[in-house]
Amino acid sequence: MTTVRLPLFPLNTVLFPGLVLPLNVFEERYRAMMRELLKIPEEEPRRFAVVAIRDGHEVAPSAPGMPDPTAAPERGPAAGFGPDPAKAFHKVACIADAATIRERADGTFEVLATGTNRVRVLSVDASGPFLTADLEPLAEEPGDEAGALAEGVLRSFRQYQKRLAGARERSLATGADLPDEPGVVSYLVAAAMTLDTPTKQRLLQAPDTASRLRDELKLLRTETAIIRTLPSLPASDLTRGPTSFN
Repeated sequence: MTTVRLPLFPLNTVLFPGLVLPLNVFEERYRAMMRELLKIPEEEPRRFAVVAIRDGHEVAPSAPGMPDPTAAPERGPAAGFGPDPAKAFHKVACIADAATIRERADGTFEVLATGTNRVRVLSVDASGPFLTADLEPLAEEPGDEAGALAEGVLRSFRQYQKRLAGARERSLATGADLPDEPGVVSYLVAAAMTLDTPTKQRLLQAPDTASRLRDELKLLRTETAIIRTLPSLPASDLTRGPTSFN
């Protein structure tokens, strides 16, 4: 079994292969991670793993908390994730390749990364200045009838977009062509839909592309039916997530 050890970046969101992730890095543990990544030559990949948090806090408490208002804030690489941080995270993560790491004058970082491929988290190490993890690459198998399922998902996704745009009383941008490769379709739709983190995580760790697409087809039909009955929805950009603060 081939494994790799990489820095681990826990977030309250799910990163999918092929999707762009902007980060605003200000906590010391993640600043230390970025300083370490900057030691890697620019021509080599500067990789870390993004894992969704199951139980814990993306940002460690920075002020005295409850029930003891005088208690010192928790610090360290595993702050906010309990005595065994591995239990606080989901078991399937996504490797991110940092295309841009820019240090600001105040020592914080602006990072732009792209998801590359899925990995299974085997263990988490909190002995250093930031978390690291032993990771096992996960192959993306197509599964049965992935091509036909992708076509159905794209049709349903376009209906979902139209309903969502109508509910928000805004026009639908149609300039961008959607891909037709089943794996790419499955990840794009998973990232673009308005879903909670557990559902997105379920899609990330689907056993194959066809299984993910089948799940998405059910979700799209359900969500489109719900949107049809709602007079309005909060405005948000469907295809671009917010910057993650950590």
